[in-house]
Amino acid sequence: MRKQEIISVLLLGILVFFGCQKSDYKEIKQYTIEQFMNTTSIGGSSFSADAKKILFSSDESGIFNAYTIPVEGGEPTKLTDSKDDAILAISFFPDDDRILFRSDKGGNEIWHIYLQDENGTVKDLTPFENARALFYGWSYDEKNFFYGSNKRDQRITDIYEMDIETFSSKMIYQNDSVYYFGGISNDKQYIAFEKPISDNNSDMYLYDRKTKELKYLTPHEGEINYSPMTFSVDSKSLYYLTDEDSEFRYLNRYDIESGHSEKIEEANWDIWYAYFSHNGKYRVVGINNDAKTEIKIYDAATDQLVKLPNLPDADITSVNISRNEKLMSFYLNGSRSPGNLYIYNFETKRYKKLTETMNPEIDPEDLVEAQVIRYKSFDGLEIPAIFYKPHNIKPGEKVPALIWVHGGPGGQSRMYYFAFLQYLINHGYVVIAVNNRGSTGYGKTFYQMDNLKHGEDDLSDCVEAKKFLASTEYVDENKIGIIGMSYGGYMALAALAFRPEEFTVGVDMFGISNWLRTLESIPPWWEAMKEALYKEMGNPKTDKEYLCRISPLFHADKIIKPLMVLQGANDPRVLRAESDDIVEAVKKNGVPVEYIIFEDEGHGFRKKENRIKGYKAILDFLDKYLKAGTSS
Repeated sequence: MRKQEIISVLLLGILVFFGCQKSDYKEIKQYTIEQFMNTTSIGGSSFSADAKKILFSSDESGIFNAYTIPVEGGEPTKLTDSKDDAILAISFFPDDDRILFRSDKGGNEIWHIYLQDENGTVKDLTPFENARALFYGWSYDEKNFFYGSNKRDQRITDIYEMDIETFSSKMIYQNDSVYYFGGISNDKQYIAFEKPISDNNSDMYLYDRKTKELKYLTPHEGEINYSPMTFSVDSKSLYYLTDEDSEFRYLNRYDIESGHSEKIEEANWDIWYAYFSHNGKYRVVGINNDAKTEIKIYDAATDQLVKLPNLPDADITSVNISRNEKLMSFYLNGSRSPGNLYIYNFETKRYKKLTETMNPEIDPEDLVEAQVIRYKSFDGLEIPAIFYKPHNIKPGEKVPALIWVHGGPGGQSRMYYFAFLQYLINHGYVVIAVNNRGSTGYGKTFYQMDNLKHGEDDLSDCVEAKKFLASTEYVDENKIGIIGMSYGGYMALAALAFRPEEFTVGVDMFGISNWLRTLESIPPWWEAMKEALYKEMGNPKTDKEYLCRISPLFHADKIIKPLMVLQGANDPRVLRAESDDIVEAVKKNGVPVEYIIFEDEGHGFRKKENRIKGYKAILDFLDKYLKAGTSS
């Protein structure tokens, strides 16, 4: 056979091989938003005194309420019956079945701590008008709990101790320097604090309640973060995170008597948290491993890893160990499976799934497994992202796509179940959740790369994602939209205002349109982080020109593509005026604008009925202006 004939046969074989490859197309069932929202969201876990029940929160009723479930399995028992305001379970009492929970009014984030006794009677333990209260934990002797409250001054969160026999409380630290609470030692002698300076720089302090001395622990030069995590059970050491001489945060231990610090653990990613079980038998460490949580549990006596069961490849969160240190509860969450509560027995080495939150009408095989991908941005920087490809893209078909931007500043899109995104994907939209520069989890250099460049370089990262989408050959380059919540909503507005030809549509959920107003009206209880926020975003008193430049409201005349906006009327972070103003301004351009206001929501939508209404409206908007390409 001649050389040319050999080549022809080989080419024919290659063509036949690829032509016979099975397409990843498959028929799937399409689900309604009501079916997706009939999937239950749950969170939190607290063991009862006898370790036979777990307290948690669930929105099975349409809004979050408190429930319990036996550790041996069985049906959940509903403890509260709120119809209007979300109830988030905090904890069982140490010696009985009374519970603590927190709730606010209409999403205003002015949280109060409530007691519910075994007969269902509820008492507000922090009934201070216009003051919020945050639970900080039980005392080791289980006679008190600690909480923070800004009742004295709305800008300052002081620290209180509440006696659980009399329910009288006393201030144990007047926080005039506006520190973040970082923990209290088991003997109650020491309180740890963090003081943010910038997004990549913070200090750490230790207050001695006996001597009344406040000790500055971290004198340093340059930008280094120090964050207290927990005290040792014997109250002799403070464990903290730092990124000193490192891109990522690692775990250190500070010996209180000697003042010496030593490194305990590091990883190639940020260590997120570390704590001990009640009596110190176990040390739990959580690592932010490429947008997924990696859990490590150590035997504290030997510092050896505890071998855990082989679990499905999913995100493990909210690890909680019972006081008797025999049981561990945790949540398992995958991109195709919502979070479920599990129990693990350290003695039998067995685990059990306690809840089934997925709507049985939805087949997980119809949903899409997320993929971590990376692409190059305009300057060569590698941008991580979470990618979702619908199952039912036919060979040769071109489909619309959405660039999803997470909240922040900072923040991160992660490998977890998000019903709304799966709803959009199920209805034919490719989604790429971009972790643009400035996102958490990829090192401190990456994290600070958008400082005073918001709506500029970070937006360019989102625009560059279009090239990756085009490279798939199944995304229609002329049908790409941008969507996000909070900071992600701002990015959607910024995209339409500053890059008006790049995206076909934008969807803004409670996003900032005017940074001047937002930074001037941040909630008073954010005082501790205000200066750090100003250093990242700009100070409204000194950086007015810059803030006007990056605020879409002042450039709304350039928005020429269809826009949808959703807003909670009670949002304390992004005021309703942010959405009202941008909607009014864009309407003057003759551009299609749709606007939904939820009068009973704050920063995010907690009620299922509101999520159903809002998410269905978004799909209708996208189908009309993105998928169908209608311009009016």
